[in-house]
Amino acid sequence: MANKTHKHGQIDESTSSVAVNRVAFRRLLADAAGQSDTESLRALVSQLKQTVTSSNGRRSPLLAEVLDDPDAVLLKRDVLSAELDQILEAQTIERARYYLKRLQRGVEKTKTALVNDINLHRWKEYPEIITDSLWSLPKRDTAGAHLGWYWGNFVPQIPHQLMLRYTKTGEWVLDPFLGSGTTLIECRRLGRNGLGVELNANVAGKASELIDRERNRFSVSTSIVVGDSRSADLKSELARAGTASVQLLIMHPPYHDIIAFSDHEADLSNANSVERFLEMLGAVVDNTTPLLDRGRYFGLVIGDKYQGGEWVPLGFMCMNEVLKRGYSLKSLIVKNFDETRAKRDQKQLWRYRALVGGFYIFKHEYIFLFRKK
Repeated sequence: MANKTHKHGQIDESTSSVAVNRVAFRRLLADAAGQSDTESLRALVSQLKQTVTSSNGRRSPLLAEVLDDPDAVLLKRDVLSAELDQILEAQTIERARYYLKRLQRGVEKTKTALVNDINLHRWKEYPEIITDSLWSLPKRDTAGAHLGWYWGNFVPQIPHQLMLRYTKTGEWVLDPFLGSGTTLIECRRLGRNGLGVELNANVAGKASELIDRERNRFSVSTSIVVGDSRSADLKSELARAGTASVQLLIMHPPYHDIIAFSDHEADLSNANSVERFLEMLGAVVDNTTPLLDRGRYFGLVIGDKYQGGEWVPLGFMCMNEVLKRGYSLKSLIVKNFDETRAKRDQKQLWRYRALVGGFYIFKHEYIFLFRKK
């Protein structure tokens, strides 16, 4: 959220957040915890809830005058309200004091992991971050510069989620199959630097135009290399940008020959066999893995395919290729898709084909999450 000056805790138009004065807030919490009886404790907490959850803008020393005050702390209004309700509903004064101390710790201290900016003392304030292994996304994000014009492009929510979980603001993300620029658009939106590689110069040009449309409010670096991800000198490109490594690797390669993206022999969609496809993908992993810091993450988005009337478990084959190269598997995520460009307006036809052919229609793809050893 941008730092704007707002009076009396009115932080944004939706009043979803409130800025409190850290010193005054801490003092009131300490006063409540110091009460000798439950009734007095609840009275102070009720007063606190009335002040911080009200959106009428009444002046109170508990609320920060301006957001850029060093003593101002921005809190999610609904989460704070739920925390205060938990204190009010505590059955014993000991349990109420425990909740008060936990709330105080979240205001006073920040505890983040090595690979993201999530404040674990205030983890309830991140409901948008998915932690389940089944992702059911109703539709692709079309906000900002995102357009669904490119065959086979992936939904922006995937790089968005991976960046939130596995990078910090200002770190570097590498996407060797850039396509329409989805990853680098998300880099700009989230304040991550990004390097993308695209084989097709025309596609790269269109992606560059879209990326430039996205406001770069964090002043991050986003650049595109036109070339073959198996052999491109990405180390030199990163060096020109002032870094030697990246902290997240994201790949969304072609699902072999399901869609032909070009007639270029280096295009993985033109591999003459599954074995050749896996060999080419492995070469991309070999070229990019040295650039990824040890202990950091690699997200591979891939699906399966049909060939010769049989289901080909392409995703798991790709998983095994990566595991040969110094990675451990951290998670296997299954993501739905209800509609693809190839099947758009042909749902009944595909249902008929499935009934005739004895197969099931693809409605999912995988996100394999690896960690570099």
